[in-house]
Amino acid sequence: MQPYPDPINPAALNAFVECVGARAWGDRLEALRSGASAQTRAGRQRSQRHCIEFTIERLRRGLLRQPSVAEQWIASLAAAAVALFMSLPNEGRQRLVALLRASLADDACLVPVFHLLRTAELQRSRGFDVTFAGLEDGTPFDLLLRRDGTEAEVVCDVISAEEGRDVHRGAWFSLVDRVDPELQTWLCMHPGRYILKMTLPRGLRDAEGDGLLAALHARITAMLGQSRRADHDEAAVLRLDPLMLAAAQADEVGLMPRLRREFGPEAHLSVTAAGGGIFVMAARAGREDEVAAAIRRRLSAIAPARLSSKRPGILSMFVEDTDRPEWRSLRDKLELEGEARKFMTFPEARNVVAITVASRLELFGLPEPDSAPGGELRFRNPAHPAAKTPALAPAVLSSM
Repeated sequence: MQPYPDPINPAALNAFVECVGARAWGDRLEALRSGASAQTRAGRQRSQRHCIEFTIERLRRGLLRQPSVAEQWIASLAAAAVALFMSLPNEGRQRLVALLRASLADDACLVPVFHLLRTAELQRSRGFDVTFAGLEDGTPFDLLLRRDGTEAEVVCDVISAEEGRDVHRGAWFSLVDRVDPELQTWLCMHPGRYILKMTLPRGLRDAEGDGLLAALHARITAMLGQSRRADHDEAAVLRLDPLMLAAAQADEVGLMPRLRREFGPEAHLSVTAAGGGIFVMAARAGREDEVAAAIRRRLSAIAPARLSSKRPGILSMFVEDTDRPEWRSLRDKLELEGEARKFMTFPEARNVVAITVASRLELFGLPEPDSAPGGELRFRNPAHPAAKTPALAPAVLSSM
C-alpha cells in the first residue's frame, strides 16, 4: 500500500519556491503559461506535462475547493523537497538546487525530482532508513537504504515512452494542430462523418530532418483538395473512408473512448468537428511500439554506470509520456515484466537485485486498477545473492 500524502502546507510550498529562487520560479511560470495557453492539442499536452509546476503555483495562492488526491501528493512531495533541503549539508543543498533548476529549464519538468522524493517516501514507509547519498556525497546512485544491518543502493531514472515509439505523440499533436483549421473549413463544405486512417512506416518525430511532418501535412491537404480517397508511398499509407461507428457524438470527449476501444492503445487519434460534420484521424507506426524494450535498453545502460557493485542495487524506473490505456496495456500484457526478466539474464544485471517501474498514475496516487498495486511494479532478480535477504524483502519482492 502506498503511504498517504501529508496535509497541504502553503508555507512549505512557498519555501519550495524559495529553494528554487523566486525570480527563477516566476520566469519559469511565465514561460510555461505562454506555451500552454494556446487552445491547441500541443498546448494542452504542454500543460499536462508541467502540471506539477502549475499545481504548486495554484496551491500557493489557495484553492476554493477540496484538493484532489493528485494535488495533495504534489504538495506533499514539494514539502518533502523543502525538508530535504533543510537536512542537507551545504554541498548537498547546492546539488539539490542545481537539480531543481535543471528540471525547470527548456523542456524539462519536475518529474525526475518528484520521482526521487516519492521513491524515498515509499521506502521509508516500508521500514527502511533512507539517505540521499547522491545529493549528500555525490555518489552515482541516488539513495542508500538500510534495514536490519543490510544496505542497498537505489538508482532513480526517468525514461520517456516516446523512446519506444516510431510515431511520437508530440509530433502527432503538432500535425493535428496544423491540419485542424483546414479540416474545419473542409467539413463545412463537405458535411458528413469521415475517418482518415494512416500507417506511417517511417514514423513521425518532433525533430525530423527530412521534413516528414510538413510533407504529411501537405499530402493530407492535397487529398482533401483533390477529393482523393487514398494516397501511399514508402513514408505513409493514407485512406479516407466514411466513419461507421454507431451513434458517434460530435465532440472529441464523447467519441474518443469509442475510438480508443476500436483502434487500441497504440493508435494516435484526433477528432475535428465543424458544421455538423466529424473528421477523425487515426495513425499507427509501421511496427508495434516497443516501450518496454526501450526501458530494458535503458536498464542495460544505467546499471553498470550508476551502481557501485559494493551493495545490492535497485533500479527505480519512471515512465513518462504514457496514459492510462497504454500503461494498463503494458502491465496486462506483461511486456514490462518480460523485458525486465530478459534484462536480468544480461551481465549488466549482476549487481541488480530488483527493478521497479512506475508512472504518473502512481506518482499522483491515483487508484487501482489504473495504477499499479502498491504504487509500483516490482521485479526481483532471483539470480542475485541478496534476492532472498529478509531485510530487503519489502523493497525487492516481486509484485506480480
